[in-house]
Amino acid sequence: MHVRNWSALGWLGLVVAGCGGEMLPTTTPGVEDAREVTAQACPVGVASRVKAINSTLANPTDVQGTFYFTTGAPGGGTILWRSDGTDAGTVQVRVFPTGIYAPGDTAAVGNTLYFQLAELGTTTEQLWLSDGTSSGTRFLRSFPRDSNLGPATLFSLTDISGRLVFFHVPPGGQPELWRSDGTSAGTQRVAQLPGVLGLAQGQTLHVGNALLFFRSQGGSTTLWRTDGTSAGTRALKQVDAGAVRITEVSLAGSPGLFIFQDGPNHEVWKTDGTAGGTFRLEAFGRPVQLLGTLGSFVYLASSEPPTNRLRIDRLSLGGGGKTLITTLPRNPGDPLPQVQRTTVSGGSLYFSVALIGPDGLRQEVSLWTNNGTAAGTRQLSRTLALDDYNQSPVFATGGGVVLFHQSINAVSMPWFTRGTVATTGQLSDVVVLGGSNPRQEPFVRSGNRIFFSAIEQTGLAQLWSAPPSFTCPPGLSE
Repeated sequence: MHVRNWSALGWLGLVVAGCGGEMLPTTTPGVEDAREVTAQACPVGVASRVKAINSTLANPTDVQGTFYFTTGAPGGGTILWRSDGTDAGTVQVRVFPTGIYAPGDTAAVGNTLYFQLAELGTTTEQLWLSDGTSSGTRFLRSFPRDSNLGPATLFSLTDISGRLVFFHVPPGGQPELWRSDGTSAGTQRVAQLPGVLGLAQGQTLHVGNALLFFRSQGGSTTLWRTDGTSAGTRALKQVDAGAVRITEVSLAGSPGLFIFQDGPNHEVWKTDGTAGGTFRLEAFGRPVQLLGTLGSFVYLASSEPPTNRLRIDRLSLGGGGKTLITTLPRNPGDPLPQVQRTTVSGGSLYFSVALIGPDGLRQEVSLWTNNGTAAGTRQLSRTLALDDYNQSPVFATGGGVVLFHQSINAVSMPWFTRGTVATTGQLSDVVVLGGSNPRQEPFVRSGNRIFFSAIEQTGLAQLWSAPPSFTCPPGLSE
């Protein structure tokens, strides 16, 4: 999406003079920071090119500290790569011939990568696995593909107790639950499950040692669980007596949370994978979005009519009602605020917010942080990328740094923050690319490096990386 701007701007036009570009002063509801703050760029070398790949990366996956990804092959086809973060250690695992492409999700199960392949002009999809060697990269099974569902037919690939569990939706059929132990014979259908909801939207939950999913049966909506066995696949709890629309689920590694719309109401639920631990936290009379959890609370964002101000509410994960934390400032013209991506780092929430105009287009995307208080809510940037493709990622490195895409001269560049404008700046003078689909994270941590795809002076996409923790000039001047 960004490459089209590259040749028109030229490399020199992208470089931000001096210290990496100015940022707006911090905006906090009710509190203004009177200091003048200038963001600083990291010195050359903090982020660096790992390998000259000359192709856009897709399907980035961490497998026990080894980074896997795919690229297109010259003349067509697909290449599977692995990397340990060094040039010499970034190698092609296997080259697949012309017409072969890699759709859909991947999964790491132990030290094994599971991935999908398909061939142009065919109506089947293949499940493969790799141990990082050419001989250990092998085909497991073909699945008939329904072209109405898009390029992929296998969904929610998940590691459940050392076994791959996933869904397959056959042409004109009902969803099927499958499992694989890494052998062709051991790749088996577990159950046929009509009425499973939200597979194409990734609306399943990985909680504990189970995969949770939703089914609509007989007009009601029920939460189910599976451990990949027939005996362990069962209804958990009815969440509504009618048919509802699942709007959001929490990410893997977070407490099990989900939101569904029931008429005018939007209900927020929590689950620990048991019937007794599945209950409603609160209901809202307007759409709400998950921001994340801090301690024993979950934070949600919603738009207040008629001004469309974004408000942040807090719910106890144990139940007990909602608390208003703060309401963000009103925007001229009252565009609709919409949370794009969220993450948690160092006891604070980070989230990107798009302002949607009457024409449905993004007018502005800004980066905010919130530590659970009104005073700790501040705006860090107002110039994130506007395109639909990467949906303004915010990524916690695990080292106290949050990475995001800042738009400079209409192209996206890698920036970082530690939670204040004074600790926000440019990571490197390269153009970063989004994932291969809007739900895919463009930054991936594998081992002690953060990997991403970037365009540099060559005009071609390359593999880049940065450490999870670094200290760049703070740039604070009174």
